[in-house]
Amino acid sequence: MVGSKIVIGILAHVDAGKTTLSEALLYTTGTVRKLGRVDHKDAFLDNFNQERERGITIFSKQANLSWKGLELVLLDTPGHVDFSAEMERTLQVLDYCILVISGADGVQGHTLTLWKLLKQYDIPTFLFVNKMDQPAADKVKLLQNLQDKLSQGCQDFSNSGEGFNSDRLEEIAVCSEKLTEEYLEKGTLETKSIAEAVAKREVFPCFFGSALKLQGVEELLDGIQTYSCQNEYPEEFGARVYKISRDQAGNRLTHIKVTGGILRVKMTITNAGSAASEEEVWSEKADSIRIYGGAGFTAADHVKAGGVCAVLGLSKSFVGQGLGFETRNETPVLVPVLTYRLDLPAGSDVVKVLGQMRALEEEEPQLHVVWRESLKEIHVQVMGEVQTEILKSVIAERFGLDVEFADGRLLYKETITTTAEGIGHFEPLRHYAEVHLLLEPGEPGSGLQFATVCSEEKKKLSNYSKFFFLKRII
Repeated sequence: MVGSKIVIGILAHVDAGKTTLSEALLYTTGTVRKLGRVDHKDAFLDNFNQERERGITIFSKQANLSWKGLELVLLDTPGHVDFSAEMERTLQVLDYCILVISGADGVQGHTLTLWKLLKQYDIPTFLFVNKMDQPAADKVKLLQNLQDKLSQGCQDFSNSGEGFNSDRLEEIAVCSEKLTEEYLEKGTLETKSIAEAVAKREVFPCFFGSALKLQGVEELLDGIQTYSCQNEYPEEFGARVYKISRDQAGNRLTHIKVTGGILRVKMTITNAGSAASEEEVWSEKADSIRIYGGAGFTAADHVKAGGVCAVLGLSKSFVGQGLGFETRNETPVLVPVLTYRLDLPAGSDVVKVLGQMRALEEEEPQLHVVWRESLKEIHVQVMGEVQTEILKSVIAERFGLDVEFADGRLLYKETITTTAEGIGHFEPLRHYAEVHLLLEPGEPGSGLQFATVCSEEKKKLSNYSKFFFLKRII
């Protein structure tokens, strides 16, 4: 894939070694000269104070790598479950993903959540099984664990640069009908065919190593370079917003992936294509364009399709929004599980604080800031205790407020588990009607579906005796 560019994210369960792998990728590709470490608090991508103090990734970061002609835009994401919303926002702009698995622990609970999200967003995935230098790590058992819990398409691509033996080729071939037919016909598999199967999420190349000791990192990079496909983009301008942030000077930054055409400085950007019927249609200019790499950035006069950048000058953009020719806005799958009341210092201007929290909500839409007028209280939704601690730190640093989160409660969503039928009789003004309502459970997350199952014959009965059946799936 000479001269190609892809946007690739890196995801993992917390403590799987995701940040360590990110540092190894940066170092191996020559992007940084010094190999940073989480325990040394000098990781290139974890540059926020709280990230270095806690040893966890809190905010997604961008880095730009190059490997054997392949340009990689690497988006590092949080692994802690409390910051899953930040992680999910990056998925909508990824071409590929690296899912990091701990060789000491195998597939964990949050790993399954990540896998489901990758499937829902239809993102081709490479797997890196980390910490293979530990005594308990067993490659054969780990590969079987991946195949049992994730997909039979998880295949060992170790030493793939030297070519696959017949047994390995057969295992890869059975992952799709097309590969099977090619193998039976030719006795081998073309690299292009395997790459296409990876792009279709039929094959998931697995690599094993130790990021801390730089073992298996070059193999992973070679695998991505060999088995990834370049996307084709339209000439018309389009982009998708995946993050809103502010720099140290307070400037509002809209982080986007360009999905078509070319973005140029001073170019007019609009949301006309994705605006809903009641949504405001706006047009604003891109005052400047930044290409970030860790905490630093370089100014650019244009960004081609497939590139990721931050734009200054957009005041009405929001996370998930489609710009240019994009016709839809993305909505998140993961939702907060807790709601808290925000307790303010005595004498605080509640109206001013509400505005400040609205600004934070632009960066973290899942906060769902609510003003309870009757109680004169501000309520927010979060994923967990660690997130509240980080929010307290951010609010203190940015607004000079020492707040507390109180009266924490779980957010509940109720649904039905079995079929139920309700019957109602109505007799207004001597007319008679009877309604039958049938409720049936559906797949989790499938939403509400409504249908009338009353036959046409019953619909034609007299006005005094009509029967209606409503099917409601939750």
